[in-house]
Amino acid sequence: MHDTARPDPPFRPPVATLRRDGDAIAILDQTLLPFRGETRRLESVGEVAEAIRMMRVRGAPLIGATAAYGVAIALAADGSGNEVLDRALAALGATRPTAVNLQWALARMERVLRPLAPGSRRDAAWREADAIADDDAATCAAIGRHGLALLAGIARRQGRVRVMTHCNAGWLATCGAGTALAPVYAAHVQGIAVEVLVSETRPRNQGLLTEWELRQAGVPHTLIADNAAGLLLARGEVDVVITGADRIAANGDTANKVGTLLKALAAREAGVPFYVAAPHSTLDFACADGTRIPIEDRDADELRVVRGIGNDGRVAELRLTPHDAAAANPAFDVTPARLIAGIITERGIAAPGELHGLYPEQAR
Repeated sequence: MHDTARPDPPFRPPVATLRRDGDAIAILDQTLLPFRGETRRLESVGEVAEAIRMMRVRGAPLIGATAAYGVAIALAADGSGNEVLDRALAALGATRPTAVNLQWALARMERVLRPLAPGSRRDAAWREADAIADDDAATCAAIGRHGLALLAGIARRQGRVRVMTHCNAGWLATCGAGTALAPVYAAHVQGIAVEVLVSETRPRNQGLLTEWELRQAGVPHTLIADNAAGLLLARGEVDVVITGADRIAANGDTANKVGTLLKALAAREAGVPFYVAAPHSTLDFACADGTRIPIEDRDADELRVVRGIGNDGRVAELRLTPHDAAAANPAFDVTPARLIAGIITERGIAAPGELHGLYPEQAR
């Protein structure tokens, strides 16, 4: 990684999202949050693929690291020949189409493992998966440092900083402090008066994960309905918008959880800067622009059914519509580069169209 040879980050996630457990991994099952925090042990590549597909792990960087461990698990369980490697790469690669970190991590694993003799692959796979997870944690810390300068500048001018975000791009989505939330945590640790406006992010309600995260860390925050964002921006109640990303095209167009584009448009109208925070593994210089980014369409029942906790304390599902109600559920949208003030990476902050200057080796 780059720009990471510095002291450990001041913010440490209170719970591990992912850790090795022998020849398996233990994940924090995010489908149970914010009501229950439970770990799940994944012992086969099929279980890893299911966890990614069903969003038990979610967030582009965490998906990539989990997939890397999935390759290691496959080689440990089924042998380390080419056929096993090929099956693992194919099964994991088919789980989620939009987050480029998944394909990046699998390509990195294949690049390391393919040239090795089968007998040497098992240990090498675990080492490389560990390296991917460690690199992500260091990258998150560097993103936090660069974003901290941005938030500190706002706070110096007005004594506080109010950040709006969308979806979840904190430590639940990574192996470290997060991407969009890393600067927030860094500012909070530094004693800067920072408040986060957290949108629900329906239909998956991943903003509720952000609310849960911030509550664990003691960061002031307010949960808002997705559709309240435009009004709050127009009223001048937001100083900056920062979101994460699942894929950034060569021209700076950015895919993120559906609803991000609406916030970017409202921010532009209100004169509020809109930033994206993402690591190098989210950059896809082979993708010319946002029209080439594949958008995942998920099960319509994610829209028709809501999940919550009843008065009896039990988690339950409530159907909002008839079973056959027509519904569309695109999981992501694309924010054009022209709406983005800058992209916060581990190497610094760049204008969307100038990322090749920070990453010339990837842009080639």
